[in-house]
Amino acid sequence: MSLFSSSSFLLVFHVIPLLAFLLLFFTHPNVLRSSSSSWTMTWNVPSSSSSSSSITRAFYSWVEGQNANDLSNENINITKASHHELAPHQQPSAPSLALAPAQTVMKLDGEEESTEDRNISSSSTIGRVIVANKTLLTRLQKIERSLLKARSSIKEAAASGDNYQQQIRNASISSSKGTTILIHADNDPDYVPRGPIYWNSKAFHRSYLEMEKLLKIYVYEEGELPIFHGGPCNSIYSSEGTFIHEMEMNKEFRTTDPHEALLYFLPFSVTRMVSYLYDPADRQNMNGIRVSVTDYINLIANKYPFWNRSLGADHFMLSCHDWGPWTSSFVPNLYHKSIRVLCNANTSEGFNPSKDASLPEIYLQPRKNPFVGGPTPSRTILGFFAGRLHGHIRYLLLQQWKNKDKDLQVYEELPRRISYQTMMKNSKFCLCPSGYEVASPRLVEAIYAECVPVLISDGYVPPFSDVLKWKSFSVMVKVKDIPNIKNILMGISQRQYLKLHRRVKQVQRHFVVNSPPKRYDVFHMILHSIWLRRLNIRIDDLDP
Repeated sequence: MSLFSSSSFLLVFHVIPLLAFLLLFFTHPNVLRSSSSSWTMTWNVPSSSSSSSSITRAFYSWVEGQNANDLSNENINITKASHHELAPHQQPSAPSLALAPAQTVMKLDGEEESTEDRNISSSSTIGRVIVANKTLLTRLQKIERSLLKARSSIKEAAASGDNYQQQIRNASISSSKGTTILIHADNDPDYVPRGPIYWNSKAFHRSYLEMEKLLKIYVYEEGELPIFHGGPCNSIYSSEGTFIHEMEMNKEFRTTDPHEALLYFLPFSVTRMVSYLYDPADRQNMNGIRVSVTDYINLIANKYPFWNRSLGADHFMLSCHDWGPWTSSFVPNLYHKSIRVLCNANTSEGFNPSKDASLPEIYLQPRKNPFVGGPTPSRTILGFFAGRLHGHIRYLLLQQWKNKDKDLQVYEELPRRISYQTMMKNSKFCLCPSGYEVASPRLVEAIYAECVPVLISDGYVPPFSDVLKWKSFSVMVKVKDIPNIKNILMGISQRQYLKLHRRVKQVQRHFVVNSPPKRYDVFHMILHSIWLRRLNIRIDDLDP
């Protein structure tokens, strides 16, 4: 009896575990890593590249960093991770939206992972998850996995070359409602990006479709009018108010469940703060604005887990007021980590293209529709500008060219009975100098009038520069070259001008304000800029 008990003991505690070990080895060899004495799960993820140093190529520095066939080379352990903080004094060495290196993620717990999630094909461009037993995923980790797939899909499109059009003819994308949207190059309901106005039209198109499929934004409901949930819609700051309004009313991208959101919107209006909380008679007293912003962030940070989980990196604010950057500085993480969508996109004043997005300044006037369109390219005026003295750059422009040349017509004030809109529509080039701040509504007004914009600024990041190749449809002039502007414009041949004009007409759709919004219009392009910045980060769960 004792011998039988001893044999049973050996069988149970030695032989059976050995057999189980051998079975696991031959069925899941990758689970056992030779570099470690313990069993670990591995997740193959895309490696990243951040070689680009150009602001305008920021997004595509990671899209074009490698071939789609090389996306499954980097293995990381699924272990608990800490947040990677950026100290206030640290700034990127070069403005770049390079895909952040894959961070380790916390141990899997919470929701049960579906069979589909556990059995991702090893041939998939995003790699695969290899598990030795049942794996559990939190909702955040499922979101991050969907973003990982989106990144790989965009990279694949960027590297597809001439085969992309054939691929999208045969492709299908499942929408969030479970239906299937057929993507066809010739019968897309609105538009398929093509041409030299884009850094990579294929990558942009795929990214836009992925955004339509995945993007969900939670708008915090805290706060009351007039400072929160509203803004100016008929002024020089219209971009701020119209976006807040459309985001509040949106049903496609807005979600009422904060746990399924990819991004979180802070719906305060800086313009309204300045109007209601700032006293011009006491210019040194900014306390009202400071308290309003800090109290609001403290409120949502204490009420919800999402701000503390990412230190604000998946939150965004939007402002077209000159004081937008300064207002965000009252909360260090809002300034250094959150996505700031700003008209005042000045790199010399803290605008960081790797996480912040440039907002087009659009002046919507009461009872007036934006003047979109213009006559044929046979325009009689070489260059045109009309605007008051407003900042050092305009001072230099007016000093050099005001009322001095019939070809380059520069005015501080237009003569009576001369229409500003008519002058733009009859000019080949429209000068868009920065004022006290870098942005100007003239940039969008020029595009509406199909007048080739001439950007005169230092440190300005034009809107949607991750996607749009501004040099293909505009002229960039350095401030020091203001005396030479006429020679620069005269040096552009008629053939070159016609190309620029044709491309301005093509890019126009991305700056048009529609109500309700339409695909690829300015509202959706703003969303796409924010979407790109969310693609560039990876959020971990808080410690349990």
